[in-house]
Amino acid sequence: MSTREVLRMGDARLLRCAEEVIDFDTPELHALLVDMRDTMQALDGAGLAAPQIGVNLRVVIFGVQFNPRYPDAEIVPETVLINPIITPLTKSGNPLSVVEPHVGLTLNPDMVEGWEGCLSVPGLRGLVPRFQSIHYQGRDECGVLIDRTVNGFHARVVQHECDHLDGILYPMRIRDLSQFGFTDVLYPDQHLVDE
Repeated sequence: MSTREVLRMGDARLLRCAEEVIDFDTPELHALLVDMRDTMQALDGAGLAAPQIGVNLRVVIFGVQFNPRYPDAEIVPETVLINPIITPLTKSGNPLSVVEPHVGLTLNPDMVEGWEGCLSVPGLRGLVPRFQSIHYQGRDECGVLIDRTVNGFHARVVQHECDHLDGILYPMRIRDLSQFGFTDVLYPDQHLVDE
């Protein structure tokens, strides 16, 4: 098992825009993915982005089977997503134009707020607006196309992880800082760990 240190909020490397992966199915890429999987599993996470472990590449992994941290969450398939492109969708399933998706985000009818945590922001949770439905594309580690339309928790996980590729941490999306705090204070009777 090869776990890596997860960078924490305040580390400037988390604020960089990650670089696209050019070469697929390489020993280096496979080794990175082993480290990412081991790290995510060791920390019981729902996902992990390469920049969170100091690798400035557009690579995310995610997946949730049954997890006591997300007892009501639907299953999210184990996925390697490289060079992702996300298109928000309206409630009717049409593509939504978003001018500056990471600046001054306001809640619109196609978004829902939900509580999020992050391995890079340990011990804290916040109420974050995300698009309810998205279409995403990217490649797996062998360069095979991934093309999915998803909603709910799956859409939230993908958006959260892909934000890391653009130097965005979830607190940057919180609209109301009164809905941001320490996990043990917000949920005193629950044992929750970071995502």
